[in-house]
Amino acid sequence: MSEHITERRAAQRFRVLKGGAIAFDGSGIITCTVRNLSPNGAAVDLASCVSLPSSFMLVIEKDQFIRRCHAVWSHDRRIGLAFD
Repeated sequence: MSEHITERRAAQRFRVLKGGAIAFDGSGIITCTVRNLSPNGAAVDLASCVSLPSSFMLVIEKDQFIRRCHAVWSHDRRIGLAFD
């Protein structure tokens, strides 16, 4: 019997390995590693478990990439983000 997994993402994500940062309005930055990226969202790994605000910016300085986003899921130190 074959098992089918339903993909719920609106756009395909592409595996990447990029240094990034999560920036909060007016207060601080947390470095992260961007593991996959799509036009609609991303998955990032953090160095430690942290509590994130409801909205923040994902910044990939090398690519001049900045998007406002929010967390939609988390598992250990990996967090799924949706772009606003």
